[in-house]
Amino acid sequence: MPHDRRHPRLAALPWLLAVALVAPLAHAGDADSLADCDRNEVARVLAPAASTDTAARGYWLDRHRIAWPGAPMHGRFALYRSATASIMAEPGAPVRGSDGRWPLVQDTAPLPDALRTRFAFIGDGPRLRLTAGDEATADLLRDEVWLVLEDDRGNVIASTRLQHPGALDDLYATAASVDAPPLGPLLGEHASSLRVWAPTARDVSVCLYDTADGPATARLPLVRDDASGTWSRHVDDDLFGRAYAYLVDVVVPGTGVVRNRVTDPYSVALTADSARSVFYNLDDADLKPAAWDGHARPAPLASPVDMAIYELHVRDFSRDDAGVPAMHRGRYTAFAQPDSHGMRHLRALHGAGITDIHLLPVFDLATVPETACAEPDVPTAAPDSQAQQATVMAVAAEDCFNWGYDPYHFNAPEGSFATDASDPATRIREFRTMVQALHAQGLRVGMDVVYNHTTASGQSPRSVLDRIVPGYYHRLDAHGVVERSTCCDNTATEHAMMARLMIDSAELWVRHYGIDSFRFDLMGHQPREAMERLQARVDAAAGRRVELIGEGWNFGEVADGARFVQASQGSLQGSGIGTFSDRARDAIRGGGPADNGEAQFAQGYANGVHYADNGHGTGATRDDLLHAADLVRAGLAGTLAGYTMEHADGVKRPLSALDYKGQPAGYAAQPAEVVNYVENHDNQTLFDINVFKLPPGTTAAERARVQVLALALNTFSQGIAYFHAGGELLRSKSLDRNSFDSGDWFNRVDWTGQENHFGTGLPPAEGNAGDWDLMRPLLRDASIVPSPADIAFTRDAFLDLMRIRASTTLLRLRTAGDVMQRLRFHNTGPDQNPVVIVGEIDGRGYEGANFQALLYLVNVSPDAQTVAIPALAGRDWALHPVHRAPGSADDYPYDTRYDIDTGHFDVAPRTAVVLVIE
Repeated sequence: MPHDRRHPRLAALPWLLAVALVAPLAHAGDADSLADCDRNEVARVLAPAASTDTAARGYWLDRHRIAWPGAPMHGRFALYRSATASIMAEPGAPVRGSDGRWPLVQDTAPLPDALRTRFAFIGDGPRLRLTAGDEATADLLRDEVWLVLEDDRGNVIASTRLQHPGALDDLYATAASVDAPPLGPLLGEHASSLRVWAPTARDVSVCLYDTADGPATARLPLVRDDASGTWSRHVDDDLFGRAYAYLVDVVVPGTGVVRNRVTDPYSVALTADSARSVFYNLDDADLKPAAWDGHARPAPLASPVDMAIYELHVRDFSRDDAGVPAMHRGRYTAFAQPDSHGMRHLRALHGAGITDIHLLPVFDLATVPETACAEPDVPTAAPDSQAQQATVMAVAAEDCFNWGYDPYHFNAPEGSFATDASDPATRIREFRTMVQALHAQGLRVGMDVVYNHTTASGQSPRSVLDRIVPGYYHRLDAHGVVERSTCCDNTATEHAMMARLMIDSAELWVRHYGIDSFRFDLMGHQPREAMERLQARVDAAAGRRVELIGEGWNFGEVADGARFVQASQGSLQGSGIGTFSDRARDAIRGGGPADNGEAQFAQGYANGVHYADNGHGTGATRDDLLHAADLVRAGLAGTLAGYTMEHADGVKRPLSALDYKGQPAGYAAQPAEVVNYVENHDNQTLFDINVFKLPPGTTAAERARVQVLALALNTFSQGIAYFHAGGELLRSKSLDRNSFDSGDWFNRVDWTGQENHFGTGLPPAEGNAGDWDLMRPLLRDASIVPSPADIAFTRDAFLDLMRIRASTTLLRLRTAGDVMQRLRFHNTGPDQNPVVIVGEIDGRGYEGANFQALLYLVNVSPDAQTVAIPALAGRDWALHPVHRAPGSADDYPYDTRYDIDTGHFDVAPRTAVVLVIE
């Protein structure tokens, strides 16, 4: 009897009567067997631990080898196990509560290269070997195990728990292989199955539910495969639309033997607020909008450097758009409203040259209520009042907004962006509707993904991975504590099954949702090798190149390759994977991204370093200006390590020899390996940064011109271009330096260009209150607030910049060789005019150049400047056709004067202009 898929939550389960159980765990009609499926808590302790000490200073290196860094060398070593977590290992007394003892021998054989590399970070100490067979190791990993150093009488000298990922990866490598069976829910025409990797579990069963929030109607056992450590269940019926959850019996260090009720890490669908997983086949027609299969997608890019990315948050896009019907505001479906203000704006951006919309996280999030979020009633108050932020932050934990860097389930769409979060199918269809609508406009769709951390670990109710395989999926320190350098609970993508989860997840989004590119949060915390495998998988799934970019910052416990070769700025050369460059970003803006106090007034190249002092005593010198100019040129040259130019001291050197805060300014091997940007969702917006840095009295119109300068330098840079939504509209967050949970109020964007939301209250106290005294006079200054005309000027100038970039491959050179051969900077060295950047690109014989040569001049000074470049004399330089076209930014002074006889160029104040030879 087929299920009624129009109302899957209400359909009956006639197959239950016919199911034959394959293990004697529980029975469908037995009320006692279902109690754990319906209890209020997500965990039940079956046998409490005798010891609450959770420190794990020892390591399984593989299935036989063990290391104990820092432990004494003298004595005898042994493993003790307990099926009931009853071990007590107190110094000076024999071990109590053990079910068995396994002696260990000293291991003096050299480690295999792979193990020596993987565990190089753990330090010196005894290295031991378990002489029992593989089966013994597998059994030990399912019990409580202590590594003990004893004296000759059997008294404990020292003891520790063990970190087990090395052994699990060694024993169950087949589970992570390319050919391994898929994990998660699988549905055939008349059959269904589940598979979950839980090698340390004692038992695994699945609870089945007729409805999203009703009681369980069945509990079925899963069967363990000893070779892979996976548990699976097959039934001869179609479970489409049924909710389910796992019951996992597992030893949790310091807690005991626990029965966890937990959702599926491979969930493709969820009930509201992620309470239960749902059986779905993503290929089912009921989960697809009309004409989804075979819908027209933008053509593949000729090169990754053709990407011009616009970073956007789904809720920001339409929450305040009066052109979107109320039910669609803040939702996926807002992108299917072609006449909205937001969609008109996106069409204009694409028409000018934006290729990709990169969506901030849209996978299932942990901290946004999906069905009953709070809507604060923000008061009308003074521009520097605390009242607005107080109202917003009072409900921040329950409101509808969060950036989304709080992953819960990686493979299912977030429900708060759906018009009906209570229907698991709706979010899938509407996510696809969003992608389809953007594709229909010619825009590729990128996803911001967060595989480097989870929101929670351990026995937290929001922990999924750690409640199935405790101690495996997260990166631990030397004491067995989860590392949190990313912000939250760091995942360990160097472990085989965490890498598999990341790679499988990315492939799912490409295969089933038509995702064209990815932006990886804190990608430097992931191995290069795993990212390269992911690249191969997503390319194969798409049948085309899927561009990968990410944050390649080098910090934390993995810094400088401490645990593996990172997917970081300094380690991705030759991979074709792009990393965000902070070099030109900081040089253009000044200071760093997380400055506070007086440091926020430190100026950069575009906003006045040395040449337009802002009165805050930063003491910038001409040398500082010269160095900033060289760093800007480095960005314009694609941050290429091998690009050679004349530096400020007059010496020609590669960019790898140019200093950036003690690091090489040039690090990329190819232009596709660098992402150029001057702002994104993190930290203050570009407009707000310039509020601090520009001299007092700078008019709103001049602030708009400075915004365009920064955007121009970004646009002219070789590599991938990346822009934050609203930057072209002078978007402000009222000086908020971290608006991840600051609600709709501080994250608004006005696509009509009537206001930019500066001076709408002091930003939230957390992270900002220490600087409120600095912020108050700025927020009160009405002269800073841009008029609609200032916003329109910035928007139109940005569209011109995009049209210019799209008009020629000279601003998108394909290879490092092309950049080195064709890009030349003039006005360099110690005698330069440092407020003017002049870059010439040779277009002769270059495919797609469309010009014999291109020249950009950027004058960041508030005064007109003249530069003399004899090498450019005698050539027919003319304004780029975009500058001459009707509809270009009307007030922009494109009338740069050029003396053909002398090579003198007169450049208007705060102007970026492009000249070409046809």
